[in-house]
Amino acid sequence: MLGRRTVLRFSGPAPDRLIVAPTDLRAVDPYVAEEILDGRFPLAGRELETQGRSPFEMDLPSQAFAVSLHSFSWVRHMRTLTQDEDFARLRTIFNDWFRTHGRRFAGSPSWEPETLARRVIAWLSHSPVILKNAERNFYRRFLKSLSFQLRYLRHIADTAPEGQARLRVRIALAMASIAMPASLAAIRKAARQLDHELDRQILPDGSHCSRNPRSAMDLLFDLLPLRQTYVNLGHDVPVRLIPCIDRMYPALRFFRHRGGELALFNGAKTTLASELMSVLRYDETAGAPFKALPNGRYERLAFEDVVVIMDVGAPLSAALSRTAHAGCLSFEMSSGQHRFIINSGAPAFAGERYRQLARSTAAHSTVTLNDHSSARLSQSAFLGPIVTGGLAHVESRREQTSGGADSVVAAHDGYLKLFGLKHERDLALHSGGALLRGRDRFIRRRGEDPGSDCPHVATARFHVHPAITLERQGENEVALVAPDGDCWVFSCIDVPVEIEDDVFFADPSGIRPSKQLTLTFALAETSEVQWTLEREI
Repeated sequence: MLGRRTVLRFSGPAPDRLIVAPTDLRAVDPYVAEEILDGRFPLAGRELETQGRSPFEMDLPSQAFAVSLHSFSWVRHMRTLTQDEDFARLRTIFNDWFRTHGRRFAGSPSWEPETLARRVIAWLSHSPVILKNAERNFYRRFLKSLSFQLRYLRHIADTAPEGQARLRVRIALAMASIAMPASLAAIRKAARQLDHELDRQILPDGSHCSRNPRSAMDLLFDLLPLRQTYVNLGHDVPVRLIPCIDRMYPALRFFRHRGGELALFNGAKTTLASELMSVLRYDETAGAPFKALPNGRYERLAFEDVVVIMDVGAPLSAALSRTAHAGCLSFEMSSGQHRFIINSGAPAFAGERYRQLARSTAAHSTVTLNDHSSARLSQSAFLGPIVTGGLAHVESRREQTSGGADSVVAAHDGYLKLFGLKHERDLALHSGGALLRGRDRFIRRRGEDPGSDCPHVATARFHVHPAITLERQGENEVALVAPDGDCWVFSCIDVPVEIEDDVFFADPSGIRPSKQLTLTFALAETSEVQWTLEREI
């Protein structure tokens, strides 16, 4: 709660102008602008009908809705406005926020570090729209509120959660230091603090410390305008900013399927190809994607239009595991413009139950043992949604087979403590990209087979993208057919291939039904299964 003493502490003078409005690279939708000005807020997968009331005084549909509303990320859509009365209605919404939340918490996430950082960036970037034709009183109120928020944000910056939230706070403070009047010392201090956070979070291979493939794209939406603003104003660019951006691009392209979507690992939500291209068009690094991200711990097998991406890592720390999924050794495979085998992904807007399900091992194209996840995920409100046990160590190596196939062999210890077994997976891309061969097996600590007395049952799951049609071709074979006719046949001679109902969490339209292929095997009978995905010519 921001009490009276807090308000007084962060009160102070406000500048009389803004110097520049950094560019926002995100797409705009005139329909959203029209809806909001008409009193309907379509945010975070929900819609709030205000019926003439202030949205800031109403019960909001969800926590995600509240974050989206108070971050003011929706104000970018107002760039499509042209009429004076529309700008006046927009200022009414801002006046409502000044009145209800400008200096007090009022039971919302409005003053949480990342929400506050997003709001600062949005207000700075879209100040020309917000302030267009504004009377002097509103102009002063806006600048005074922005200054108050910045003083508070500087004070709480180090309390932001580890990872993307903390980096976004430093981006907002660096952006404000050059977009608003500030001393040279203040500009340099904000730049140093941003450099420090970039060094901590952007790994040497360009991946983000969260291991979420989408994190780089989300951060680049803010880092690219920040870089350009420094250049345009003639300020010294923070030392680490350009090198980090240059490293992030190859890592981002590493996760890109041929159709333009990002792979779904460790909290990644759906990414539209157009959204990704908004960032990639500023890529000056060029070159083919890396074969591996040794720091982020991912491997990529690719030949012509076939791409296979595999997770061979564990969270870098408990603090950085807030969005981590229990999907170690899972993979995704795409052919041409279509994803065939995927992970279920993270739902963009859903309740806690669905978020927990999406993080489980069963929601990934890998193997579960006795229906347990390979990592323990905290559900404690005190600890937060971190990884608390299970997966600790992953071994992986890359090989060239005698037949010229590119392969990855990896094993993890997520089931070692519970069941005394390790999961090992081999993936090899053969025959010019027309054959993916896989093997999943369980071994004891020293590498021996489990034995005939082993009571455990394993299930290998292969989640199929909803756009793919399944056609059974026998007990051990299923054809996967894309809308353009591209066909791959999944087969396993060791156990029957089952087709089961599934859910796809990361669809842009929300959670939707899909299908999965499963291989179930009792370790007392067989400790491994071998399977193939072969392109039908």
